Amino acid sequence: MELAALASAAIPDLSPTGVVGSPDDPRDFSAAVVLDRQGNRWRVRSPRHEEAAMRLETELQVLSGFTPAVRAALPFRAPSVAGAVRIDGLRTFVYHDMPGRELDIEQLAGLGTRGIDDIGRVIAAVHALPAEVVENADLPVYTADQFRQRRLNELDQAATTGRIPALLLRRWENALEEMELWDFTPVVAHGDLHEDNLLVDHGRVVSVTGWTDLHIGDPADDFSWLASSGDQEFTDAVVTSYWQHRTGGTVADEHLMRRAALAAEFALAQWLVRGVANDDEDMAAEAEAMLLELRDDVEDHGGQEISLAPPGPRRVTTPVRWRTSSISSRLINPATNPV
Repeated sequence: MELAALASAAIPDLSPTGVVGSPDDPRDFSAAVVLDRQGNRWRVRSPRHEEAAMRLETELQVLSGFTPAVRAALPFRAPSVAGAVRIDGLRTFVYHDMPGRELDIEQLAGLGTRGIDDIGRVIAAVHALPAEVVENADLPVYTADQFRQRRLNELDQAATTGRIPALLLRRWENALEEMELWDFTPVVAHGDLHEDNLLVDHGRVVSVTGWTDLHIGDPADDFSWLASSGDQEFTDAVVTSYWQHRTGGTVADEHLMRRAALAAEFALAQWLVRGVANDDEDMAAEAEAMLLELRDDVEDHGGQEISLAPPGPRRVTTPVRWRTSSISSRLINPATNPV
């Protein structure tokens, strides 16, 4: 009931009657949904450490920029902060509860035409957000080449761990050196989009959460969770819907999904770096095991096509799959944090 007490402190008129669990990353947050006497539901998120607290403060800045006009133009609900309370220097936030519930990848793929079209429409709407939402929150703004160079810097940093297979380092460096691959138009990117941040009600995507990593950069980052889903038909359907809502069906960035696949693979290296930096050997070992699995897939089957260079002989392969949210929702996007 500690989170219920914090909710009451943040919102003085709130009279809790119950608490239910709320999915979140237990490494970073304590979270719950608090019920009150009027039947309202309030989501409470309390940071476990300063890094997590910074993410919540960033989200507050982002959501403050979602003016009524911006919210009215979105085809989904975004969170709104109802109150906050500071404990031991870290602020706990209370949010108005959001409609919908989380589904896993298989359930999202089974939504049918309208639900899958919603996902493409949601991503297109995020990418069409006004740049001022990012700029006014003092969040990063990158050109395409700056974004590519940042990835190269991160690759160098990852290599210093000595725990990433050489095959993967070469594979990623080759893709990052292909200038044509990085000829994209920067957009407002969610930065942490995956199945856990899409809430569904009656078969429709109605809400989007997790706004801690917003920035202007590569639109492909918001497709990395799809690139690692292992369901090509579902991925293709979402991408088709995205282009339909974004450009009327014209494919304006033919290399979008190559960069998305690269981002999905590289998230494992970023996860390893974070584990090493935090002296968290369990985290680092988890990432290293998945990197070795990815290396084996590339060696045996060629992996996903992330490079423009003609691939050598290969057999049909299903991408190595990890639960995207198990990495990305716990990984502070390097696009929004200094190396």
